[in-house]
Amino acid sequence: MSDVFNNTILLHQQGAFSRGGYSITISKEPWRKTISMQTFTQDLAQFGPQAPPPNTPMTLRRAKKYCRQLARRHYENFTVASFLLPRRLKQHFCNVYAYCRWADDLADETGDPKKSLALLGWWETQLRDCYRGRASHPVFLALAETIETFEIPADPFIDLLVAFRQDQRVTRYETIDQILEYCRYSANPVGRLVLYLGECFSAERARLADSVCTGLQLANFCQDVARDWERGRIYLPMTDCQRFGYAEASFEKRECNDAFRRLLAVEVEQAEGFLRAGLPLVKSVPPELQLDISLFIHGGLAILQAVRKLNFDVWTRRPTVAKMEKFRLLAQCWWRLKTGK
Repeated sequence: MSDVFNNTILLHQQGAFSRGGYSITISKEPWRKTISMQTFTQDLAQFGPQAPPPNTPMTLRRAKKYCRQLARRHYENFTVASFLLPRRLKQHFCNVYAYCRWADDLADETGDPKKSLALLGWWETQLRDCYRGRASHPVFLALAETIETFEIPADPFIDLLVAFRQDQRVTRYETIDQILEYCRYSANPVGRLVLYLGECFSAERARLADSVCTGLQLANFCQDVARDWERGRIYLPMTDCQRFGYAEASFEKRECNDAFRRLLAVEVEQAEGFLRAGLPLVKSVPPELQLDISLFIHGGLAILQAVRKLNFDVWTRRPTVAKMEKFRLLAQCWWRLKTGK
């Protein structure tokens, strides 16, 4: 699944709530990936279903500290991102992120779909126990406080697991409608969770947030064609690939030809449409969240522009947003809100 939480919740890191912060991309060099895998293995041994009983009970204070450390460990930009959040929300965002990070790792870091499905089933059991007041895992001890404080239903958390499970079974999508249905579970719950944390959930805001998160997910698919292919997945509609004459053999060759450029141009335009359709969400949320939401959207648009600047050759180089461009986006979004434009 793509990094939407990561791309969304942590101030545009690039790359949700899963694959991705704020910018929309996060660097995952081989050494970072190795460290991430080692950390996941250690955490799974300590807190997973086969972990021995702890010597001392996990306290809420320690659980919350663990969630904060987990967020910062994965994203060096988290400190900057959290700076933009109201102080009272920072811990709660870390708690929700920790849930998504664990689910993402359980899905993608085992290297075995059957094992991943079993672990995701265990994770859902932990979630349901949390809602029954029987939390024991540190993530759920911390998350229980967030759920109670903001009266968050289980649906968005469970929906994310639907997408993680789907990634273990489905690696190709025939139509854009099938991909949008996937986004309903992989991306849209993230925006809804943000609305609950902002205490501003409504049907209309949820509709706009869905459009933003779907756009971010589609942008991530365009950005990560090469990375997804390495994982054995294609998140571009196969009907569109066939329409432009870009066969799976071309994916194998990592070929950036005219057919691929036309194909990706269509996908980029579609992602932009969803992001722009969600722009009214910015002014409809409380002022303390407006800058973050604006950055989510414009960070996604910046990634799409980066794809275009590469002339859609995402095989040779992964499109990202430069640090100075991120600062420019931040200044522009702040100025727009200050001037009411």
